[in-house]
Amino acid sequence: MKIAPRRDRLPTTATPAAVEVSIVMPCLNEAETVARCIQKAQSAVEHLGLHAEIIVADNGSTDGSAVIARELGARVVEVARKGYGSALIGGIEAAAGEFVVMGDADASYDFGEIGPFIERLRAGYDLVVGNRFAGGIEPGAMPLLHRFGNPVLTNISRTFFHTPIRDMHCGLRAFRKDAFERMQLRATGMEFASEMVIKASLKGMRIGEVPVVLHPDGRSRPPHLRTWRDGWRHLRFMLLFSPRWLFLYPGLALFAAGFILSAALLPGQLRVGSLHLDIHTLLMAGFFCLLGYQLVLFAVFTKIFAIREGFHPPHPTLEGLLRRVSLEAGLAAGAFMSFAGVVALIAAVVSWQSVGFGQLDPSLTMREVIPAVVLLALGTQTVFASFFISILLIER
Repeated sequence: MKIAPRRDRLPTTATPAAVEVSIVMPCLNEAETVARCIQKAQSAVEHLGLHAEIIVADNGSTDGSAVIARELGARVVEVARKGYGSALIGGIEAAAGEFVVMGDADASYDFGEIGPFIERLRAGYDLVVGNRFAGGIEPGAMPLLHRFGNPVLTNISRTFFHTPIRDMHCGLRAFRKDAFERMQLRATGMEFASEMVIKASLKGMRIGEVPVVLHPDGRSRPPHLRTWRDGWRHLRFMLLFSPRWLFLYPGLALFAAGFILSAALLPGQLRVGSLHLDIHTLLMAGFFCLLGYQLVLFAVFTKIFAIREGFHPPHPTLEGLLRRVSLEAGLAAGAFMSFAGVVALIAAVVSWQSVGFGQLDPSLTMREVIPAVVLLALGTQTVFASFFISILLIER
């Protein structure tokens, strides 16, 4: 049910189209705190004169939370699929407002602070996120490990995706409903918070930040959050969403290290202080080249897929490269490398023949065989990678 506006506003029979703000609270057994959160939100709506509705996205509560919410006039949306993200997606999709404010139902956030969020949205922002480190964290409100982990994950996000905020995981935030629809969020767990900020950044949306105060959890039971599990889920999501940092940069580093080592060791043994680097190091250098090249290919595959599926925005440099490098060009490059590798192997066999296929000095023959095998493997990878990229680029 919609919250009654002030007398100088629309009547309580206002249609859903008149709703400006939808306040969405995910809920799983929050009977101890959901009433306080709803009442705080109602007071804010009345004070700000908003045309608003309050939605409690119930994720299977068994303690009467949904009953309490209905008695207080909130609209309860039942969400069967489990998870923090699932509950929020269900509640937001049911929202009728142009703007959506989301906040936890555990009394850790004061819904009376939503005014600045609404002002930013009215000013043209697409997403406004609370900043607990700027607003204040009350004693006992955030465990010490979280005080360390949140800034670390936030800085990783700023490095990977250039996100402009400094508190990635604040649970109180607001956004335009149409911006949410463009984000196409899919995370079902706690990483929903990361996905929202990352996708908004990737899509070039206007993102703002508002200081908020974090209060101690009002429940007597332990929170749903699991520090290590949910921290890893946030980090895993960021890695999966950034092929540059997961594949490309490690791949380029490995390939460069392997190439430099190979070039230094092909003429003969290399002395570095007391170390004597020889064919065993050359073998490892060849492995580095192969592994690095494979990671670079994974980065290309992942980026193309992410762009095609709408996870990432178009990448002009990659698209220009793909327009210039056709399947045939990739096949030709792969065939050339494979041919060079075969020629080098034949040369190694001829050298062996020159001594009557007898015993050889490994420090000499392996300098011929290792580069030949690496070239042959790189060429084969290039041929099949060219075919796979062409499959990814087929118009649907």
